[in-house]
Amino acid sequence: MDLPFDGAISAFFKNEAPKDIRAAIKHAKKRDILSPSYPHSERLSSKIYDKEMAQLQIELVKLQAWVRETGTRIAMVFEGRDAAGKGGTIGRFRANLNPRAARVVALDKPSDQERGEWYFQRYIKHLPTDGDMVFFDRSWYNRGVVEPVFEFCTPEQTEHFFKQVSPFEEMLVEDGVHVFKFWLNVCQPEQLRRMLARESDPLKQWKLSSIDVQGLSKWQAYTNAIQETLERTHTDIAPWTVVRSDDKRRARLNTIRTVLHTFDYDLKNVRAIGEVETQICGGPDVWDA
Repeated sequence: MDLPFDGAISAFFKNEAPKDIRAAIKHAKKRDILSPSYPHSERLSSKIYDKEMAQLQIELVKLQAWVRETGTRIAMVFEGRDAAGKGGTIGRFRANLNPRAARVVALDKPSDQERGEWYFQRYIKHLPTDGDMVFFDRSWYNRGVVEPVFEFCTPEQTEHFFKQVSPFEEMLVEDGVHVFKFWLNVCQPEQLRRMLARESDPLKQWKLSSIDVQGLSKWQAYTNAIQETLERTHTDIAPWTVVRSDDKRRARLNTIRTVLHTFDYDLKNVRAIGEVETQICGGPDVWDA
């Protein structure tokens, strides 16, 4: 089978990955969690996950009905390491919602025209109207992490972004938009394990990009950029929720719970939602570099 990018991910694993990371992947069982600091050693069982997710799906449908009725506006930003599970988490949010009022925004690289505009301009046109939930699969935070790591922008442009992003988000909140910012994080061996699985799966190879491949050797640069972004843009008005997604199932459940607990929608079943596991889903203090 032909591998994308001429098998560059497998080549990185064999030739460039640190020995301890290769060893962790080689010796791990399927259900093992590879981060030694994660609060669980194994992934959540599918039986428990399916039961809890089914309850949360019912609550999400209730939430959307209330959002539509009240004209509430919700914008959710999903950022994170490559292969951290952003798309899968968004998919679980939207699985049973009316897609017309629960849109995904996943923008390609900016056009020549967009590069000449105010940086936030192309995102503004996708913000929610009354009764909408919008899911940003990556967002304006590209300028805080990906772009500086790959030198797609100048240090001056990055600094300008940091000066403007919090006032920008404050304006959204003051205008009535509920802004959620989720940073999904995985440890280095888990990221590589997932990318190796994508490389060998014809149904998931489309998820890989040249940026993903090149990013494998830029772990520390990403770490530095993430840390700076969380420190400089975590505010009382628009805080970050960091989700440790070494276990995708727990990550999805706790991210959805975070949103559901925020709103007092009709017929809300607090017991069905359950509690957020704060060791997995919390503020920047739970971020594990």
